[in-house]
Amino acid sequence: MSVVETERGDGIMVIRMNRPDRLNALSTQLREALADAWTEFDQSPDLEVAIFTGTGRAFCAGEDMKESLARGSPGSASGPQPARSNPYNDGGLDKPVIVAVNGYAMGGGFMLAERADLRVAVRGAVFESSEAKRWLLGGYYHGHCGNLSHTIATEMAFAFRFTAERLYQLGFLNRLTDPDGLMPAAREMAAHLLTLPPASRVNTLAMMRAMRARVPAELEALADQLKEHGAKEDLMESRQAFAEKRAPRFKGWSHPDDRKRTPKLPPR
Repeated sequence: MSVVETERGDGIMVIRMNRPDRLNALSTQLREALADAWTEFDQSPDLEVAIFTGTGRAFCAGEDMKESLARGSPGSASGPQPARSNPYNDGGLDKPVIVAVNGYAMGGGFMLAERADLRVAVRGAVFESSEAKRWLLGGYYHGHCGNLSHTIATEMAFAFRFTAERLYQLGFLNRLTDPDGLMPAAREMAAHLLTLPPASRVNTLAMMRAMRARVPAELEALADQLKEHGAKEDLMESRQAFAEKRAPRFKGWSHPDDRKRTPKLPPR
């Protein structure tokens, strides 16, 4: 059984993550297969629109915690990297992507959904930006880049869960459907895109992506400092506690005074 299933036809490529027993968690094997699929989509002259979805109860549960624990280091960036880059993750595609969220979209799975140009989800799907649970800094940029209000962006950064219904009300999702209507709705959007003049589709996509909000450089620099602020042991403790289904025993700070040394922007 392939961990990524693909379908091609009428200018559309469906890319489907297929690890339902692990809620499509991003293992090394799955990341490799996704890089291959997105590279094919990018390079094919016959494929113009992608639909990205998952199998089972989840779109994608994010980081594969079992792999991280076995490796002894957190996150996919610390493990083996795919042999080729993934143009979807790198933002290198000049073709539109429609994400069809069939269930849980958590952590890295939330980020995969967030990268898409258009978003369809089943009612009852659950979304979570999980960084605050696993790292020393929460998902500070998701709500900002999604043009959400500051209070909603703060809620998202602190890893509160959102239903698909609520994200639709907030403008984060384009369509809500019943499970049987998910792929038809995504295909309907793809079919509309394919009726447009090719240059119009490419140029409009480039313009809309250029208009996406970005985190200013000074705030990215602050984020780099904050990612180093705190006891690094807590990175693996969060994952160990998750695997053992227990409450985490966080250390918080290597030295108690470190809390008072939180990096901040200089006064204006």
